[in-house]
Amino acid sequence: MDSRAMVLEEGKERTTNQVKGLPIRLLRVFVLFVVICAVFSVISIYTLKHFGIESVVTTTVMRSGFQPCREEPGSFSELEDWIRPNSNPIHNMSDKELLWRASFGPRIKDYPFKRVPKVAFMFLTKGPLPLAPLWERFFKGNERLYSIYVHSLPSFQPQFRRSSVFYNRHIPSQVAEWGRMSMCDAERRLLANALLDIYNERFILLSESCIPLYKFSFIYNYIMKSKYSFMSVFDDPGPYGRGRYRNEMAPLVNITEWRKGSQWFEANRKIATSIVEDARYYPIFEKYCTPACYVDEHYFPTMLSIEAGNALANRSLTWVDWSRGGAHPASFGKSDVTEEFIDRVRSHHRCKYNNKNATVCFLFARKFAPSALKPLLEMDSKVLGF
Repeated sequence: MDSRAMVLEEGKERTTNQVKGLPIRLLRVFVLFVVICAVFSVISIYTLKHFGIESVVTTTVMRSGFQPCREEPGSFSELEDWIRPNSNPIHNMSDKELLWRASFGPRIKDYPFKRVPKVAFMFLTKGPLPLAPLWERFFKGNERLYSIYVHSLPSFQPQFRRSSVFYNRHIPSQVAEWGRMSMCDAERRLLANALLDIYNERFILLSESCIPLYKFSFIYNYIMKSKYSFMSVFDDPGPYGRGRYRNEMAPLVNITEWRKGSQWFEANRKIATSIVEDARYYPIFEKYCTPACYVDEHYFPTMLSIEAGNALANRSLTWVDWSRGGAHPASFGKSDVTEEFIDRVRSHHRCKYNNKNATVCFLFARKFAPSALKPLLEMDSKVLGF
């Protein structure tokens, strides 16, 4: 009984001694840690004084793989990051994202940098650009004054040389059907991509069958100096005008506001932004203006005549020949292209330019077949000016 008690008491005594000794060991460890930290601090201070703070920080950054924020993708710390034109129009944005991004724009008219305004030439085509060599000659020597955007069928694979002005200028595209809203979607897509370049000030929609009627400098100055955007807008009381109107579009669009116009337009930056940001008129035109209401002839003319009628010249810059009748204008091939024909297309017109009488009314013409390319290239440069 006593021996058992002694064992128990001895066990208690040993346990008590272990507990009392534990804080002394921790204290020793803590003191050693403090000494090591002090030595490390002295070494660090000496290193910083001897080698300099910048070199140490730089070494740390390099070892950690850290990069300054301004070099991270998507960051903007300098003005140049915002205004630098994108040399590659390919992106992964959806149409919704693209239109939203393109709706951004400066509200202050005076730019805080030297800005040389450009004309955005937007080509809407199914595939090839058979008249590309003529356009190459037209653009030559004016690289800082234009941008090019091409919308084709998504399955089309362009084969332009690197030296071509059309190389790498195709935007992400979708199928566009004549007379349907997908055609207007393609035009808005072209405008939205062109608006991403802050230097683009004017925007001209062209087809693969269009040709320029004058040299680049003349067309550039004509467009840049215009107070108005060039969109054909008129009230057609007949079956192909008001006859396409649907009463369900009221009260947003009344029949007295219904307008028709050419698909081939030119717009300044403000009008272009109005087109891509529209979410008011788009739904009713998509729902009610379906064949035989050809929406590409009515959507933009009607919307803009209501919202910005005073900003429109009410005419197109692209000449076409409807004299032969039918749903499509006349097409011209090799046998049609002569100096006399070009002169006839450019002459005998009357229009308004900045509210004054003018005889130069059209800067482009269509429809020209691929066979027209050779006689156009062989034509004396004095005829077209390039």
